[in-house]
Amino acid sequence: MPDKIKIIAAGGTFEKEYDEIQQKLTFTETHLPEMLKKGRCLAQVEVRTAMLIDSLEMTETDRLLILEQCEKAEEKRIIVTHGTDTMVDTAQLLGEKIKDKTIVLTGAMIPYSFGSSDGMFNLGCAFGFVQALDPGVYIAMNGMVFPWYNVKKQLDAGVFQPLNP
Repeated sequence: MPDKIKIIAAGGTFEKEYDEIQQKLTFTETHLPEMLKKGRCLAQVEVRTAMLIDSLEMTETDRLLILEQCEKAEEKRIIVTHGTDTMVDTAQLLGEKIKDKTIVLTGAMIPYSFGSSDGMFNLGCAFGFVQALDPGVYIAMNGMVFPWYNVKKQLDAGVFQPLNP
Protein backbone atom coordinates (compact mmCIF):
# COMPACT_ATOMS: atom_id res chain seq x y z
CA MET A 1 0.00 0.00 0.00
CA PRO A 2 1.36 3.46 -0.88
CA ASP A 3 2.54 5.79 1.87
CA LYS A 4 0.00 8.04 3.57
CA ILE A 5 0.30 11.67 2.48
CA LYS A 6 -0.15 14.63 4.80
CA ILE A 7 -1.38 17.90 3.32
CA ILE A 8 -0.73 21.04 5.33
CA ALA A 9 -2.87 24.01 4.25
CA ALA A 10 -1.23 27.38 4.79
CA GLY A 11 -3.51 29.57 2.70
CA GLY A 12 -2.51 31.74 -0.21
CA THR A 13 -4.51 32.46 -3.34
CA PHE A 14 -5.19 28.72 -3.50
CA GLU A 15 -7.69 29.09 -0.63
CA LYS A 16 -9.12 32.57 -1.23
CA GLU A 17 -12.77 33.39 -1.88
CA TYR A 18 -14.39 36.59 -3.01
CA ASP A 19 -16.48 38.26 -0.29
CA GLU A 20 -19.15 40.24 -2.14
CA ILE A 21 -20.11 42.28 0.95
CA GLN A 22 -16.56 43.41 1.74
CA GLN A 23 -15.61 43.35 -1.96
CA LYS A 24 -12.29 41.66 -1.34
CA LEU A 25 -10.63 38.27 -1.27
CA THR A 26 -10.89 36.51 2.09
CA PHE A 27 -10.45 33.10 3.71
CA THR A 28 -13.13 30.90 5.25
CA GLU A 29 -11.94 27.29 5.25
CA THR A 30 -9.69 25.07 3.19
CA HIS A 31 -10.98 23.84 -0.16
CA LEU A 32 -8.78 20.74 -0.02
CA PRO A 33 -11.47 18.17 0.96
CA GLU A 34 -13.66 19.35 -1.93
CA MET A 35 -10.70 19.32 -4.33
CA LEU A 36 -9.69 15.81 -3.29
CA LYS A 37 -13.26 14.62 -3.81
CA LYS A 38 -13.56 16.30 -7.23
CA GLY A 39 -10.18 14.89 -8.22
CA ARG A 40 -11.34 11.40 -7.18
CA CYS A 41 -8.23 11.05 -5.05
CA LEU A 42 -7.72 7.47 -3.87
CA ALA A 43 -4.50 8.14 -1.96
CA GLN A 44 -4.57 7.84 1.81
CA VAL A 45 -4.52 11.49 2.89
CA GLU A 46 -4.70 13.53 6.07
CA VAL A 47 -5.46 17.24 5.70
CA ARG A 48 -4.31 19.66 8.38
CA THR A 49 -4.95 23.40 8.31
CA ALA A 50 -1.96 25.24 9.76
CA MET A 51 -3.26 28.69 8.83
CA LEU A 52 -5.21 30.43 6.09
CA ILE A 53 -3.33 33.63 5.32
CA ASP A 54 -1.89 35.51 2.38
CA SER A 55 1.78 34.57 2.12
CA LEU A 56 2.76 38.26 2.04
CA GLU A 57 1.43 38.41 5.61
CA MET A 58 3.28 35.27 6.68
CA THR A 59 5.74 35.81 9.51
CA GLU A 60 8.79 33.85 10.57
CA THR A 61 6.64 32.43 13.38
CA ASP A 62 4.16 31.14 10.77
CA ARG A 63 6.98 29.51 8.80
CA LEU A 64 8.32 27.90 11.96
CA LEU A 65 4.85 26.47 12.63
CA ILE A 66 4.85 24.87 9.16
CA LEU A 67 8.36 23.53 9.84
CA GLU A 68 7.25 22.11 13.19
CA GLN A 69 4.23 20.40 11.64
CA CYS A 70 6.41 18.87 8.92
CA GLU A 71 9.01 17.69 11.44
CA LYS A 72 6.39 16.17 13.77
CA ALA A 73 4.40 14.49 11.00
CA GLU A 74 4.57 10.71 11.02
CA GLU A 75 4.13 10.79 7.27
CA LYS A 76 7.26 10.83 5.12
CA ARG A 77 5.40 12.45 2.20
CA ILE A 78 3.95 15.92 2.73
CA ILE A 79 2.27 18.50 0.50
CA VAL A 80 2.11 22.10 1.70
CA THR A 81 -0.38 24.41 -0.01
CA HIS A 82 1.02 27.91 0.22
CA GLY A 83 0.80 31.38 -1.25
CA THR A 84 3.11 31.83 -4.20
CA ASP A 85 4.63 35.18 -3.20
CA THR A 86 6.75 33.74 -0.37
CA MET A 87 6.61 30.03 -1.17
CA VAL A 88 10.33 30.01 -1.99
CA ASP A 89 11.15 31.42 1.47
CA THR A 90 9.23 28.65 3.23
CA ALA A 91 10.73 26.00 0.94
CA GLN A 92 14.21 27.27 1.82
CA LEU A 93 13.53 27.00 5.57
CA LEU A 94 12.14 23.47 5.18
CA GLY A 95 14.92 22.44 2.81
CA GLU A 96 17.63 23.56 5.22
CA LYS A 97 16.08 21.71 8.17
CA ILE A 98 14.37 18.53 6.87
CA LYS A 99 16.33 15.85 5.03
CA ASP A 100 14.38 12.61 5.59
CA LYS A 101 10.99 13.46 4.07
CA THR A 102 9.65 14.32 0.65
CA ILE A 103 7.89 17.70 0.89
CA VAL A 104 6.26 19.44 -2.06
CA LEU A 105 4.94 23.00 -1.80
CA THR A 106 2.31 24.11 -4.29
CA GLY A 107 -0.19 26.90 -4.75
CA ALA A 108 -2.24 28.76 -7.31
CA MET A 109 -2.22 32.06 -9.16
CA ILE A 110 -6.03 32.09 -9.37
CA PRO A 111 -8.28 31.15 -6.41
CA TYR A 112 -9.79 27.66 -6.60
CA SER A 113 -13.21 29.17 -5.83
CA PHE A 114 -13.11 31.10 -9.13
CA GLY A 115 -13.54 27.86 -11.10
CA SER A 116 -10.78 28.60 -13.61
CA SER A 117 -7.96 28.09 -11.12
CA ASP A 118 -4.65 26.41 -11.80
CA GLY A 119 -4.95 25.00 -8.25
CA MET A 120 -6.40 21.60 -9.22
CA PHE A 121 -3.64 21.07 -11.78
CA ASN A 122 -0.91 22.12 -9.36
CA LEU A 123 -2.32 19.95 -6.57
CA GLY A 124 -2.49 16.95 -8.89
CA CYS A 125 1.10 17.50 -9.96
CA ALA A 126 2.15 17.81 -6.32
CA PHE A 127 0.53 14.42 -5.59
CA GLY A 128 2.50 12.78 -8.37
CA PHE A 129 5.77 14.44 -7.41
CA VAL A 130 5.49 13.75 -3.67
CA GLN A 131 5.05 10.04 -4.38
CA ALA A 132 7.78 9.77 -7.01
CA LEU A 133 10.62 11.97 -5.76
CA ASP A 134 13.39 11.12 -3.34
CA PRO A 135 13.45 12.84 0.06
CA GLY A 136 13.95 16.59 -0.23
CA VAL A 137 11.94 19.78 -0.49
CA TYR A 138 10.45 20.85 -3.80
CA ILE A 139 8.10 23.39 -5.35
CA ALA A 140 5.54 22.14 -7.88
CA MET A 141 3.99 24.82 -10.07
CA ASN A 142 3.03 25.13 -13.72
CA GLY A 143 3.51 21.40 -14.38
CA MET A 144 7.15 21.61 -13.28
CA VAL A 145 9.01 20.62 -10.15
CA PHE A 146 11.98 22.49 -8.72
CA PRO A 147 14.32 21.69 -5.81
CA TRP A 148 14.04 24.31 -3.06
CA TYR A 149 17.52 25.69 -3.74
CA ASN A 150 17.01 26.26 -7.48
CA VAL A 151 13.72 28.09 -7.96
CA LYS A 152 12.35 31.61 -8.21
CA LYS A 153 8.99 33.16 -8.97
CA GLN A 154 9.16 35.16 -12.18
CA LEU A 155 6.85 38.02 -11.18
CA ASP A 156 6.30 39.54 -14.62
CA ALA A 157 5.28 36.17 -16.13
CA GLY A 158 3.53 34.74 -13.06
CA VAL A 159 5.38 31.42 -13.28
CA PHE A 160 8.14 29.60 -11.42
CA GLN A 161 11.50 29.00 -13.05
CA PRO A 162 14.87 27.58 -12.08
CA LEU A 163 17.46 30.04 -10.76
CA ASN A 164 20.10 28.25 -12.80
CA PRO A 165 18.57 26.62 -15.90
